[in-house]
Parts: sequence; structure tokens; C-alpha cells
Amino acid sequence: MKVVAFNGSPRKKGNTYHLLRAACDELEQEGIETEIVQIGGTRVNGCIACNRCFETRDRRCILDDDPVNEWMAKMFAADGILIGSPTYFADVSTETKALIDRAGYVGLANDGLLRRKAGAAVVAVRRAGAIHAYDTINHLFGISEMVTVGSTYWNIGVGLAPGDVDGDEEGIVTMQNLGRNMAWLLKKIRE
Repeated sequence: MKVVAFNGSPRKKGNTYHLLRAACDELEQEGIETEIVQIGGTRVNGCIACNRCFETRDRRCILDDDPVNEWMAKMFAADGILIGSPTYFADVSTETKALIDRAGYVGLANDGLLRRKAGAAVVAVRRAGAIHAYDTINHLFGISEMVTVGSTYWNIGVGLAPGDVDGDEEGIVTMQNLGRNMAWLLKKIRE
């Protein structure tokens, strides 16, 4: 089994990464392979609503001049997906939103490529706005017929400078529980 985690922060080893790493460490302890994919800081195109994915049905977006098709292939091949983002003006980063919109459309256009996969949102925040970002990610999971994984609190960690979330004890415990819960669910789905 494999879980792919997407880091939507342009800070490669920033707070979003630290939160994803905490969840992935637990998954790995449960024998599940993980990969953290850096998407933040990459120039990407948003969905242009051309609906070509519904015509071609080739598991790809027609826009082919950025790495989103590569990222989507990882999503479609994975058993579980973590999407992590910092909170930007009470929502996800641009790169995270592009991945959500394009993967969502391509997945739906190809008979539900994300259906019944486990998914979880992970959000880093300085102070406020994280719940909206959390909801944005979870909306992808809902419309894609995925199983959303929760934890002992919302999957959010608080911090400003890179690594500050490591001092958010409740946030780190939430990520650890998230990793364990996702591992449990993936094993149950596999049975």
C-alpha cells in the first residue's frame, strides 16, 4: 500500500512539510509506503474548464506544460492521499488549488479515478483561516467519492516560522493519530 502526500507550501521544509512528515512517519511505522511530493513553489496552471478531459478520457489534463499530470498519476496510483497546504488568505495555496481542480475534473471524467481512496487534508496556519482551507481540500474528497480520514482534532498545526508547528503539541499528536487512522482504514479497505 502507498500514500502520496502533497506539500502545497513553497517552503519545502516549512510547517506544512513538518505536519505531513508527522503523519507519514506513523504510516511508515504501520508498514505503508509514503512519498511526499513538493508542489508548492511550482508554476502551475489552473483548470481552464475546457472539458477536454471528458472527451479524451485518457487520465490526463490537456494542459501539459506543468507537472500536474505527473502529480495526478501519483494520486491515481496511490491507495491514500494527503494534501497539505499552508493557509493563504483563509484558503489553500495556488498550487494546491490547481491540483485539486484539475485532478478532480480528470478523476470524474475517467469514471471516478479517486473513488474509495482514503484522503486527508493537512493545513498549516499562523493564526486563523485554516478551517476554510481544510474544507477546500475535503471538498475534493467528497465529490470524488473518497473516504475522508479524520483525527482527534481538525488536521491543523499552528506555527509561523518553518518548524514552529513542532512546538504545537496538539497539532503534532493530531497528525500522528491521522497517520494511524489512515493506516487502519487502508488495511480495512484492503481486507
